[in-house]
This record gives sequence, C-alpha cells and structure tokens, in this order.
Amino acid sequence: MNIVKRNGESVPYNVEKIHRVIEWAVEGIKGVTASDIEINADLQKKEGMTTVEIHDVLVDSAANLISLSSPNYQYVAARLLSYHLRKEVWGGKNPPKLVDFINENVHENDVYDEDILMMYDKTEINKLDEYIDHSRDENFTYAGMRQLCDKYLIQDRSTGRLYETPQFAYMIIAMVCFGQYAGDERIAYIKKAYDYFSKFKINIPTPLMAGVRTKIRQYASCCLIDIDDTLPSIFSSSAAAGFATGSRYGIGLNIGRVRPINSPIRNGEVLHTGVIPFLKLMESTVKSCHQNGIRGGSATVNFPFWHYEAEDMLVLKNNSGTDDNRVRKLDYCIQFSELFYKRFLRNEDITLFSPNEAKDLYDAFGHENFDELYEQYERKTSLKFKKTIPARSLMSLFVKERVETGRIYFMNIDHCNQRSAWDTDIKMTNLCVEVLHPTKPLQDTSDTDAEIGICILSAINVLEIQSDAEMEKVCDIIIRILDQLIDYQDYFLPAAENFTKNRRSLGIGITNFAAYLAKKGVGYEDAEAPNVADELMEKVQYSLLSASCKLAEEQGACPKFNETKYSKGWLPIDTYKKEIDEYVTRENSMDWEALRARIKEFGLRHSTVSAIMPCESSSVIQCSTNGIEPVRSFITYKKSKARTLPVIVPNYSSYKSKYTLAYDMKSNEGLIKIVGALQKWVDMSISANVYYNYAHYEGGALPDSKVIKELLLAYKLGWRTGYYLNTDDGDKQSSGEDAVDDGCESGACAI
Repeated sequence: MNIVKRNGESVPYNVEKIHRVIEWAVEGIKGVTASDIEINADLQKKEGMTTVEIHDVLVDSAANLISLSSPNYQYVAARLLSYHLRKEVWGGKNPPKLVDFINENVHENDVYDEDILMMYDKTEINKLDEYIDHSRDENFTYAGMRQLCDKYLIQDRSTGRLYETPQFAYMIIAMVCFGQYAGDERIAYIKKAYDYFSKFKINIPTPLMAGVRTKIRQYASCCLIDIDDTLPSIFSSSAAAGFATGSRYGIGLNIGRVRPINSPIRNGEVLHTGVIPFLKLMESTVKSCHQNGIRGGSATVNFPFWHYEAEDMLVLKNNSGTDDNRVRKLDYCIQFSELFYKRFLRNEDITLFSPNEAKDLYDAFGHENFDELYEQYERKTSLKFKKTIPARSLMSLFVKERVETGRIYFMNIDHCNQRSAWDTDIKMTNLCVEVLHPTKPLQDTSDTDAEIGICILSAINVLEIQSDAEMEKVCDIIIRILDQLIDYQDYFLPAAENFTKNRRSLGIGITNFAAYLAKKGVGYEDAEAPNVADELMEKVQYSLLSASCKLAEEQGACPKFNETKYSKGWLPIDTYKKEIDEYVTRENSMDWEALRARIKEFGLRHSTVSAIMPCESSSVIQCSTNGIEPVRSFITYKKSKARTLPVIVPNYSSYKSKYTLAYDMKSNEGLIKIVGALQKWVDMSISANVYYNYAHYEGGALPDSKVIKELLLAYKLGWRTGYYLNTDDGDKQSSGEDAVDDGCESGACAI
C-alpha cells in the first residue's frame, strides 16, 4: 500500500515510522503508553491516504484518551500536534533560521509587518535566534496547542495554512514590542519578554497574540464609546463601533444621555423614537463584523437606573417577547448608586427621568452632590418625563433578568468615581466591565475633541511567579511592552488616538488565581482567602505602579497625568472601602509612602495600570485557570468555532483536593470578600462573576433574596462592577458561557 507525503510524493506505507513517532510522543511522560494510542487510533489503512490524514488520526487518538484518570495524554496529543505543525511550517523536524523565517513571512507569504526587518539587522536577529528554545513547545497541553493553531498563530483562514510555530511567534512578538529600544538594552528586554511569554508568566491577550507582528496594528482589547443625545453622535458612534469591531475590540456603549421615546424634537414637530431603535442599529453594526475571523463582535450597553426607559432596557435581552421589543445580541449594564440601594432597603420609591430634561443630574451621577440634586428634580412639577416606581420593583426586574440571562451586569457608579484612579468623570464601563475610563461623546468620525476610551490589557500568571523579585521584573516588562504598543499601534478614529496617547491607560490583571489558592491550600470560602488575595494584589499593584513611575522618570509622565487622583498624591490605600478590614486582618507589606513620594516627584507614565479581566481563551494556552474565577469542574470542555477541547485544571494530581469548585460553593460570600480585597488595590475594576447551584436551594429554586443579599454585600465591600451571574440547574450550566469565545479576550476583554 502506498501513502502520499506532504510534498505529494507517493511512498510505501511504513508502520515502523508511525511507531517511532508515537514512541517519541510518549517519551518521558508518566501514565501514558504508545500501545494505548495505537489501539485507540484504529487506523483504517487505504491506498493513497496522506501522511496528514494518518497524523490527524494519531492526534485525535491521544486527545480522546485525555481524562482525569489519564491527564497526561494532553501532553502526548500536544506533542503529536506540534510534530504535525512543524512539518507544515518548517517542512521537516528542524527549524529554519529566524532571519530566513521572518524574511519568508514578510516577502513571500506577506503576513508579517515589514517593519520588523527595518527594526533589526541580521546580526541582532541571529543573536535572538540562538536564544529561542523550541523544546518549550512541549510545555503546552493539547488544548493549548490546538487553541494556538485554531486561533492565534498566523494563518490563511481561507485555506487553513499556518505560517508559524509557537516559539517563533513568542520571539517575534517580543521583538516588535521592544523595536523602539536600542542596542544591547533591547536585546536584553526581548530575551526577558520571550522567557516570560514562553514560560507562561505573562498572559498575552487575544489582540496581542493574534496581531503583534502582523500588518494589522490593533492591540487594544476594548474601547468605550460615549454617545450624545444627537443624531450625528448616534450615527458616528455606530460607525465607530463598526470600525472598533473590525479591529478586534470588545465594545462598551453608553446610551445614558439619549432621551426617551416620544420626547419632543424641533419644538414638537417630531417625536423621538427612543433608545431601543438605536440599540438595534448598534446590534446590527457590531454583529456585521467578525473581527478578522478571530472572534465575534460584542458590546455592552450602559445606562443609569433612573433613565426613563430603564425598565424597558433591562428586558431587552430576554428571549420572551417579540423582535420589536428585544435587542438580544447586546449585553446590558445598569448603573446603581448609594441612593438606589438606600431606597431599596427602606422600601421607598425612585423616580425615572429623561436625561434630556436633567442634564446636570446626569453630570452629577456618581458624585457626592447627586442625591441632593436628584431630590430637587423629584420635586419639580414642570418635567414632561418623570415616572415614580418602587425601588424594589426595579430591583426585582433586574434580578429576574440577571438570573434568566446571566448577562445583565451592574456598575456601582459612585464607587467607580470616588474610589478609582480617575479625577475626571466616569460614566460607563467596557464590554467585560473591568475598564473605567473618562469619555467624551463623539460628534462625528473626525472629531478630535471627543475621547473614545481605549485599553490595552494583559495579565500576570500568578502561579508561575516564584518570588517578589520576579514579580517586580515581570511587572516592569509588561508595563514596558504595553507602553510601547500604545505608540506603535494604529487607531481607528482620531478620538481613540486622542484618548490613548494623552492618558496612556493600561489594564493589567492576574490569572490562574484558583490554582494559586489551591497551591496554598486555601479555598474560596476559607476565612484566610481574603488575606491571601490582599497580599498578592498589594504586591502586584505596587510593582505595576513602581514600574510605571520608573518609566515616567525615563520618558516622562503621560500628558494628562494631572487628571488622575495619582497626581494629587492619591493611592489605592486612601479610598478603599474600610469594611474590607473586617475580613482582611493582615498589615500592608509594601512601602507605600516611599512610592507616594516617587510618584509626586516623577509622576506616572500611565493614568491607570490595573484591571482584572476574564482570561478565558488565553488561559487555555497556558493551562491556567480563568482570571480570578473558581473552576467549574476539574475537566471542562472549551467550545470554540472549530472544535471542543478538553481542559484539565493545572496540577490536577497534586491540587485536586485543594481546588474550590464554583458550584459546590453554598454561597458567594467568600468570593465577594476576595473580590473586595482585590478591588482595594486595583485602580480600575474587576470582571467579577457569581455562581449559584439550584440544588442548594429549597425546591431547586434560586431565591431573589439570596441574589439581592449578595448584591448588597458586594456594594458594601466596594465592588465597582459585576459581570456574569452563572447558574447550574443540574441539567446545564448557563451564563454567558455559550458566547464565551466572543467576548473580551476570550472574545473581547476575556483577553
């Protein structure tokens, strides 16, 4: 029998070659056997079959053996897939020279940015080539290697042809990130960055992993588009959302300024159509672009609890009703404040207004003068649009929709304004609700006065950091990388560039937190967990701020540093919710007063440095747990557009008894305290989820009172925003999980 090689040559079938490949794949890996793979493969030999087909069968055979009882088959399957990838990209077992590889992908394949060859000469490239360690490919699990091949490695998505292997990708990303540095210094930084990437210490978000080194210079994960109450602003914002989606951004939209339905326009000549038709426009725009085949478009709509159409906007995602009164493919974030919570607790009414009739009220929302002004408007009798409803009625509607859809988020806007790093107005958040930026509505697409908030994200894999000294080094590298990309990337509109280059805001988070807790033997519900979270995040935030201050000393503070609280001497230790101290009993360990003095002298290179985002897709590559979330089970199945991948938690054999499973938790109280402790340090916000297992409640029904009690606790402990509400009814788990590959970095911020 003859088979066909990749080059088209027909050769006799040789079973010994297959044996050798399988033996190589299992070598040194415990708990696996070559015979199991061969038996499971059940290779159906036929004349003219290709070596690619044979190899695919072997990969699938190893992948199908992955289980909790035999977890190490995930490394065997990864090796086999890597072997296949190298054959395709390298044409054999040995890598080409880095300089030749770059030249081919610049000139022949036309997939790399030609500036790479302008940044570096052959001597420098050869130095870096010597440093690449292709054996690190063996550290990937099958899910990680497959995720790279399906989503992140540069490819022709029309043919499926891949153009690179992981270690080449990591090195070239590092080269682009430090291309503006000079001499031996940049070589040293590149080597450090490469090590941190390839050893999984830095989590690279989707836009960077998929984009840095290509001609598409769009590296931010999310943008915030503020919409004014005018047709030019609405339609130019829709255009901006289209451009942003095509550039891989997850989108936050603020609709809070737009007047409600039947508002008079042109002295009553026309009646306004209200918010919902324009949201349908935004929905169509966002879903019309597919983000270069990497992820789908997604957007979250922000609005205040007191908007006249708030009740209608809360139910737009629900599957009940007609298409006329539903906008299901957007997500929604309602903004609360202390006034709302007080009236809810006292069983009092709230009043809904038209933002057009209460512009100064909208400006005050999130600030200390809001309550007084709100009550003044309640007393006004001249308003055409004013509606009084029980606060508990709105809360009940919010909870019902949040439980049923999982995708109605919340924003505590007073915490966002009074406790974050910004000294200017925060009116909205982003797709995954972890980014807080001041924004200024767009009036047209060429508007240079507007501000579209842009944030470049990344995360630190806390399980892989071995010491405080290493944490400082990793934070320094990640700060420098993202800072360089601010200047190197392209911008889809002037308003986006205006914001980013003036404010230079970064959002660096943490990931693999569940494994980090498991390693320490601490569960999410343990009393010690908030202390562990507090200690970790203190070191992260201190190291990030210190790195940004050092860069400011070298290159200058960001131009609008004066519009941050940092410029006034503020630090996160100054305004956090002191109720956290009931659960966090440890003393701070870092010298914050020394850092305060340094910042006073040199400023910061970045307006913000931290935000904790989802890391759904990128965590799969590193075999890390997602962000700060507890794991749902020891083995999960990651769904993507291409396939379903088995993902086993890190170090399962060692930590399995130490992991907290999300749906085993009887309450979210421990998780809420942990997030509160983390939020104490984070200068923007956190994509924080909650979990409910119906089996824990009488009659299998989740009581509204349980959700509300935990919502109030979250507010008490300083939560600025809340993301998914996840449920398990014993049949299926739900949340935003069905779309988890379309969001932030997973999709959108889910880096």
